[in-house]
Amino acid sequence: MATKVYLIRHGETEGADARRYKGHIDVPLSENGIEQVRRLSEYISTGAGARRAVPLQAIYCSGLSRAQKSAEIIAEPFGLKPVVVEDLKERSFGVWEGMSFDEIKEQYPDAFTAWAENPLKFSPMEGESTLDVKDRALRVFNEITEKHNGDSIAIVAHGGINRVILCELLGIPLENIFRIEQDFSALNVIELWDYPVIKQLNFTI
Repeated sequence: MATKVYLIRHGETEGADARRYKGHIDVPLSENGIEQVRRLSEYISTGAGARRAVPLQAIYCSGLSRAQKSAEIIAEPFGLKPVVVEDLKERSFGVWEGMSFDEIKEQYPDAFTAWAENPLKFSPMEGESTLDVKDRALRVFNEITEKHNGDSIAIVAHGGINRVILCELLGIPLENIFRIEQDFSALNVIELWDYPVIKQLNFTI
């Protein structure tokens, strides 16, 4: 029997229209973000789009409030309490944290170009490398899924974390991490057999 994983990005955050690198900054969900996650919670708990609802046995989330609040909303219909795992938090963007894309392009043009062209070789100054993020994200993903062999679980994390996990499962080189989109409140459905099968990717309601 496969292990089923609902890998989810948190809902929209306050100030999201400014397109800022938030990283470890603890930014709350916006009202729209709360509604996004509520719709997703209903979709998962009622089995919409599927033959039947699949009860979740557990739900895990990052320690940042945007992920915790999203996890609480998704967990509510199942009577679950999210388990916080700090290593699921978003990557640190170092000196870029809190800056918008336009501000970074203006103040660090060469660095931003290098980051966009090859996020594996280049890391934001004082931030985490993509390999550092991969190491902690995959370690905790494997620990969680091994603990829940054959169960259906949810993991609520962040765009950067989800992309790393999906790249690994799909066999995509990390240089191409930005070729996978993760919108706010995105749902990725993964079945783990002898090999991983991605059933749904970046689905939003």
